[in-house]
Amino acid sequence: MKKSNPIALLPIAVFLALYLGLGLTFEYGMKIYMGFYNIPIVIAFLVAILTACLQNRKLSFDQKLEVMASGVGDKNIITMLLIFLVAGAFVGVVGRSSAQSVAYFMLSIIPSRFAVAVLFVVACFVSTAMGTSVGTITLITPIAVEVAMASGFGVPMCIGAVMGGSMFGDNLSFISDTTIAACNGQGVPMKDKFRENFAIALPAALATLAVVLVMSFNVTLNGAVEGSYNLIQIIPYVLVLIGGIAGINVFVVLLVGIVSGAVIMLATGQTAATDLLANMGSGASGMFETSMVAILVAAMCALIRVYGGFEALLQFIRRVFKGNKGGQLGMGLLVGAMDIATANNTVAIVMANPIAKEMSEEYGITPRKAASLLDTFSCVFQGVIPYGAQMLVAITAASELGQTVSAFQIMPYLLYPYLLLLSSLVFIFVIPQRKGK
Repeated sequence: MKKSNPIALLPIAVFLALYLGLGLTFEYGMKIYMGFYNIPIVIAFLVAILTACLQNRKLSFDQKLEVMASGVGDKNIITMLLIFLVAGAFVGVVGRSSAQSVAYFMLSIIPSRFAVAVLFVVACFVSTAMGTSVGTITLITPIAVEVAMASGFGVPMCIGAVMGGSMFGDNLSFISDTTIAACNGQGVPMKDKFRENFAIALPAALATLAVVLVMSFNVTLNGAVEGSYNLIQIIPYVLVLIGGIAGINVFVVLLVGIVSGAVIMLATGQTAATDLLANMGSGASGMFETSMVAILVAAMCALIRVYGGFEALLQFIRRVFKGNKGGQLGMGLLVGAMDIATANNTVAIVMANPIAKEMSEEYGITPRKAASLLDTFSCVFQGVIPYGAQMLVAITAASELGQTVSAFQIMPYLLYPYLLLLSSLVFIFVIPQRKGK
């Protein structure tokens, strides 16, 4: 048995107190716009690491540096960092204009009665192709507001459909930072995690679509929305989706996407040749904070593991959750709690990864199942918390178009996250876990 030491978890408590405490104070106490995201998360983790370094005087500072270096130097961490950067470069090259093209194209060929369902499907596709829920919400929410004002559907209903579809792709995309973090943290190929997740996400998405359609028939329509589109711009995204599903190496898939995107953007005049490299650099730099957080969390968790903190947490989980199914639920609630505390599903996954790894061995949970649980439950909670970036960006985008809407007006229409939670529980307690790695 490893030595248990609950005090070793103090750095995590320090981070949560600093980040969550200041975030809530800024957001709701001082009424600062997006106050949660004015807290420098990197600094919060540096303070947590400093706390860890001040613990356990049996190890010298040099020995602690060696422990942190071993955590950061793990193959899965290095792979994660490289994928983050290449995925960022891909998004930088292809741009984001194709999202509007997909939305306006579908709205032009499908009757207005199904406009909200179209918004949900478009958000599902765009977020899966782009690998970002916040980016999808930023792009599609203005169109959702246009649909609401022109057609007669409520603004909260339209935004709720977009947010739900955005979390679908955030959970499944091969280039989503949550997928990258969960797969590399558990040492599982992305295609295996995708297949595990897809079986959970598809029923939730279909159920969401059915409910949206039923709700749509109770609305009196006023008109439709029109806009220009250029479908050739979606080709790089489609290539990345096909390559990922086919199980091709993620680096090869992303390189194909970058090359095809560069050719199309240059050929259609969307980007000047002189701007192409700058756009790649901007896309990669957008992943710098996420990459730095992954490094700092790896270093901090390495110390906590050596100090006996993870063993203390596992002993608590053993007392509360029994058996394989209980372990799966415990893993999901663990990452959910971290997401509620950090309001960032990627950070929640990175923090939960090492604990989940040990839980997998303890409860007999396959790596692909563990990766799926971490990604799914983090997306469930991130998709509904009223102070998450997704909700705040959606509300801001609506207000810029003259539509004032609150998080609590939107939350009843966040059908997909609620149904995803239900689907996840069914797969934990009703459908047996597949054998294998």
